[in-house]
Amino acid sequence: MKKAFVSFALMLMALGVSAKDIKTLVVTTEPQMHCASCENKIKGNLRFEKGVKGIDCNIPDQRVTITYDADKNKPENLIKAFEKFGYKATQVKKDEKKEEKKQDDKTKKTDK
Repeated sequence: MKKAFVSFALMLMALGVSAKDIKTLVVTTEPQMHCASCENKIKGNLRFEKGVKGIDCNIPDQRVTITYDADKNKPENLIKAFEKFGYKATQVKKDEKKEEKKQDDKTKKTDK
């Protein structure tokens, strides 16, 4: 029983040490995305950047959400990576996202 407890404790410690610092970066692109081909171009090129865990393109909102390991990469590097395949990325500030959500909520209320 003691061995099992010690093994379990060591395993938990190992998991705690290997915890990753996962962050999210939201950007808009120039030129704007307008089709699935644009989305595939962005996803196909960004997936090779260090630490990238996920890429979500939202064409109607003109947003690219990148989930990445902050221990392996920085937002500045991810933004520069867009230039490699002909886009210019601009980070969306948190306030802008909140403001757009408020506007969407107001629109939904007035539509009813």
